[in-house]
Amino acid sequence: MENNPIFIKRGAFTANDRYRQWFIEIKQRLQSAQVKAAIRVNTTMLEFYWSLGRDIVTLKAEQAWGNGVIEHLSLDLKDVFPNMKGLSYTNLKYASQWYRFYCDDKEIRQQLVGELAMPEKFGLVPWGHHIHLIAKCKSVEEALFYMNKTIEGNWSRSRMDDEIADGLYGKQGKAITNFSVSLPQPQSDLAREILKDPYHFDFLTLSKGYTEKQLEDALAHNITRFLLELGKGFAYVGRQMELRMPNGQSFFPDMIFYHTKLKCYVVVELKIVDFIPEFAGKLNFYVSAADHLLRNDDDNPSIGLLICKSKDETIVKWSFEDINKPIGVAAYQLNNVLNKTLSETLPTIEDIEKGIE
Repeated sequence: MENNPIFIKRGAFTANDRYRQWFIEIKQRLQSAQVKAAIRVNTTMLEFYWSLGRDIVTLKAEQAWGNGVIEHLSLDLKDVFPNMKGLSYTNLKYASQWYRFYCDDKEIRQQLVGELAMPEKFGLVPWGHHIHLIAKCKSVEEALFYMNKTIEGNWSRSRMDDEIADGLYGKQGKAITNFSVSLPQPQSDLAREILKDPYHFDFLTLSKGYTEKQLEDALAHNITRFLLELGKGFAYVGRQMELRMPNGQSFFPDMIFYHTKLKCYVVVELKIVDFIPEFAGKLNFYVSAADHLLRNDDDNPSIGLLICKSKDETIVKWSFEDINKPIGVAAYQLNNVLNKTLSETLPTIEDIEKGIE
């Protein structure tokens, strides 16, 4: 009888909009509960790894019981908890390396974690992410930078690895700006943080001798990749947007974005040559025009970003001395440049005729 199928008779039911909305709310609550449960499980296991790593370090386990103690401990734990995952020798070894990475430096240990507790935010990042962080990052500061970015952006492990490989830690906030004197706090720090130097345009393939228009066209055609390179918070508004003056004269900056965190417009100018002082004056005007023509009452002051082939720091800083609008200057790198144009790679009529003969 126990193996017989059970048939449930469905009663009268009408699926109207109110029911559908109710079902959506229930589904969202259940999904939220699943996420919270997963975080609790992850946090609990990470706290175990942290305490185990602390024990191995503070008890000097390998000195006390031999260098095979972690492997033996793994076997003992598996014997007691045969159905529990995460007790392999490799994971336990990583637990000690994880604790050492953050706590070998006494000053960092006191600032970051004290003597015992695992930092609360560590529980928001999966164990696999933590293993990659300590393996790929050269310092605690760098690891914490990528950990915070992972939490903010809900990065997958592969996305985090890509950002580490791309050197985001070394690039972010490195653009030369005048934000400290042109923007109030904390806006200036936030604005400086969103800019990089350099920007990598390796997702583009251009021919040698490409023009600014060709660079702009390529970025517009690959806008999703460009937005990823710009970073979180950038929303694409348009390219060559008309900024029409009261006298009827119009100007057309290369690209305009809106930054959702800064709540301001970002005017981007592209230059395929080295920075010269005239570029700063032109961008200053475009930012002023954006403030007058695009900015709403609840928007923060617009900022400008000039991305050029290269720059001299002194020339850029001196160019900023008489600039009153917030602007920054960064370089770009483009590795995929074809040495020949398509027409140059095609055979000539003479070559084709010789081939026929």
